Amino acid sequence: MRKHILIVLGLLLLVGAGIVTWLAWPDTAQLPVDQVVGRQPTITAPRQQTIPTVKVAKAVGWQAGAKPSVAPGLRIEEFAGGLDHPRWLYRLPNGDVLVAETNSPPREGGGIVQKVMNVLLGRAGAGVPSANRITLLRDANGDGRVDTRTAFMTGLNSPFGMTLFEGQLYVANTDALVRVPYTEGATRITAKPELVIKLNPGGNHWARNVIPSGDGRTLFVSVGSASNIAEGGMEAEKYRANILQVWPADKNWRIYAAGLRNPNGMALNPANGRLWTVVNERDMLGSDLAPDYLTQVEFGDHFGWPWYYWGGYPDTRVDPAYPQLQQYSKRPDYALGPHVAALGLTFANEAKLGSRFGNGVFIGEHGSWNRKPVSGYKVVYIPFGANGFPVAGAKPFDVVGGFLNADGDAQGRPVGVIIDKTGALLVADDVGNKIWRVTAR
Repeated sequence: MRKHILIVLGLLLLVGAGIVTWLAWPDTAQLPVDQVVGRQPTITAPRQQTIPTVKVAKAVGWQAGAKPSVAPGLRIEEFAGGLDHPRWLYRLPNGDVLVAETNSPPREGGGIVQKVMNVLLGRAGAGVPSANRITLLRDANGDGRVDTRTAFMTGLNSPFGMTLFEGQLYVANTDALVRVPYTEGATRITAKPELVIKLNPGGNHWARNVIPSGDGRTLFVSVGSASNIAEGGMEAEKYRANILQVWPADKNWRIYAAGLRNPNGMALNPANGRLWTVVNERDMLGSDLAPDYLTQVEFGDHFGWPWYYWGGYPDTRVDPAYPQLQQYSKRPDYALGPHVAALGLTFANEAKLGSRFGNGVFIGEHGSWNRKPVSGYKVVYIPFGANGFPVAGAKPFDVVGGFLNADGDAQGRPVGVIIDKTGALLVADDVGNKIWRVTAR
């Protein structure tokens, strides 16, 4: 009898192990990334996962003088090194560059999910405490390397986006948009920041960006979701997964566009002043879904999150459903591929990198943690046409790569991208703790 019981228990354990293995087994992509890009990407059937695929490149940094690779006709050199998790860049009118040395605020809660998240963040190079600092970098002699570095602002709260507007510098902390008076050429600001508006802080997507709108009176502020698909309830997502429009003169604001899971980089198209953004889409639908995207954003747009993706494909995991929204969910303009983690965005109109890069956008793809094989980990360029949209049929063009070494480890990960005063492309690398400078040969 005891023998039979042991056999039954063994079979139950075997079945249980099989179920766990089946649930946890990583989902391998069935499509190459280049089939899930462009204006008409291939959208496969979802492969829902109880446990996400985990395939994150281990952060190792740049060894023995190694550096990223670039497209033919370009060269890349270090602009600044020894930084502390540099994420975002902003160019001041005199050519000085501000860099936000920052990271997620301390994450609340415990349990196995948070422990696993902490392990993944550490492996990806994002487990360090936030420096909560904006540093000023100055290339006074024009040789393409920083010769003056100062702590421009300190004591911030996971700062990210920065912009000048009507003589004041606005900084997007994770929990608030704040501002300080700015004097051109200043190398340090000691004034206490003034609160403009509060923002719901932290969550899975903690970084807030800010840029001026085209009307001369308002600012755009991006606020990502707290979760993957609002699994903690929509109350936790209040005023999140949005781009806000802010009137700084009287500190009022409204929701400009919604249903954007994690909008990050924002920029105005210099051809017509229209707002564009890059967005990180949802997880745990498999390695082929859903594509991150680049899109123009108009007032009142809703891009479907959490109920729909890519213009109306339903996510049946979201409860309660919202069928009335399906016909109003706006389809993005350009897919960037699944899980590439598109963060940085800048238009190329000021770049002096050759005729190939005369009209389009540069995008920093931070790289996937939940796709097999990995995606992103590079800077790409997307050409635009005279109509103000990406060229029909155009695929992303790799501009900066080599962030992964031969073993698949991350030597660096690109985030913010801007054009400097000379027309070179600057790339913030938060794993390599550097800023790279790309010029024409």
